[in-house]
Amino acid sequence: MKTFKTVQLQSQEVEQIVCNMCGCVIQKETFGYLDTFVSVNKTWNYGTGWDGETHSFDLCEGCYDKLIAGFKIAPKPTPEIPCIEQEPECEEPSDKS
Repeated sequence: MKTFKTVQLQSQEVEQIVCNMCGCVIQKETFGYLDTFVSVNKTWNYGTGWDGETHSFDLCEGCYDKLIAGFKIAPKPTPEIPCIEQEPECEEPSDKS
């Protein structure tokens, strides 16, 4: 027979996001953060100048625009995926006997 005890779990939530480039606080909306920032989390492989280190930073939309403006090859945006409002109807399997 198993016996159980009640434990209290701790969790972390984001209190504030600050742009690493300009230092501006990315404003939090009523329902959380909007997609007005980008987070980068990179763990470097061994043999690089940052062997095994993980670098993390956040950029506001304006600083992201400035960053990519300096790229020789611009990021290629992917087309938006349309929202499907209804489940597609399944076709009846054909009888191939």
